[in-house]
Amino acid sequence: MKTLKLLAALGALSFVAACSSEIEQARTAQPTGGSPFTQALTREYQDLSAFEADEMKDWRDANFFARKALAAAGGETVAPQDPGERDIPADVLPEIQQTRQRLLTALDGGARENKAEIAARAQARFDCWLEQQEENFQNDHISACRDELMAALAELEAQPAAPAPAPAPAPQVYLILFDFDKSNINPAAQAVVNRVVADFSANKAKAISITGYTDRSGTDAYNLKLSERRADAARAALIAAGVPADAITTAWKGESENAVPTADGVKEQANRRDEIIVQ
Repeated sequence: MKTLKLLAALGALSFVAACSSEIEQARTAQPTGGSPFTQALTREYQDLSAFEADEMKDWRDANFFARKALAAAGGETVAPQDPGERDIPADVLPEIQQTRQRLLTALDGGARENKAEIAARAQARFDCWLEQQEENFQNDHISACRDELMAALAELEAQPAAPAPAPAPAPQVYLILFDFDKSNINPAAQAVVNRVVADFSANKAKAISITGYTDRSGTDAYNLKLSERRADAARAALIAAGVPADAITTAWKGESENAVPTADGVKEQANRRDEIIVQ
């Protein structure tokens, strides 16, 4: 009997010595190679191992986390613990299993590469939750591990905000200038018409609006009719060049809304214009 007790004591001492050796190795282990995820995971498991050894005197779990820290430090991709490896209370086991699946989905979906620090924290807190839930008597520790896990998991599962839609391009505005008291499309005006037609086709535009104007020489009534003739002239030129008639709208504003403000009666070519907008 004494021999058996001695052997048991020696076995226990050997176990503690072996555990202490790995725990001490884990304390100072430096990641070699691996990835940002395995490096972050090394630090997470080092902290768990040190806490269990120094604060809780739980050599079994301190050694468990030490081994995972050493594996991660060696560049291994260490998986979250399988709940079947611990004696988890039946009432919380379904939640733990579902949460592990969520965690694995996030990790395998790119979290290890894209959110390494958060992914490592989530995995370590999951293993912490299992360890505390198996002991099942320190509710504050159970809650801390679970809550930190859920917060990290929410960050891993968060979808990036959809990029804001590109602003609609500003409509292109073209100007046709007219000679005094004229509404004909001269060669310079025809060159503008040709650009409008080319851009309308190239940009697959849907509509063209034309607004006619005059300068302030002449009566309001005469200038209103003149601005109408100028808008109609541009419309006819566009249709002749191949723009569908139903894609064109016209308006006329006479001598109002001058491009260059002038006194009444002043002749100003910049105001004798059609403004053409392609949308």
